[in-house]
Amino acid sequence: MLLNPIVIKMIIKNTPHILSTFTVIEQSDIVTVLIIVVVFFTILLLLGIRKSYKLKKENERLDKISEELARKEEEYKDFTEGHMYGDN
Repeated sequence: MLLNPIVIKMIIKNTPHILSTFTVIEQSDIVTVLIIVVVFFTILLLLGIRKSYKLKKENERLDKISEELARKEEEYKDFTEGHMYGDN
C-alpha cells in the first residue's frame, strides 16, 4: 500500500515537531549526573583514605605492644601447684 503524496508531505512537515516531543537528554542533565557521580566517588575515596590511615596507626600501635611483650621474659610458673597434683 503506497502512501498518498499529501500524507508524505504532512509527515515530512511535522517530523521536527514530532521529534521535539520526545524527551531528549540535555547536556545540563548529563553534567548534573556526572557531578553527582564524581562527588559520590570522591566521598568514597576520602573515606577509604581515612580508614587506611586509621588502620596504619592501629597496626603501628599493635606492633609496638607486640614488641614490648616479646621483650618481657615471662617467668616460669610452676603449673603443678594446683589442687589436681596434691599441692606438693
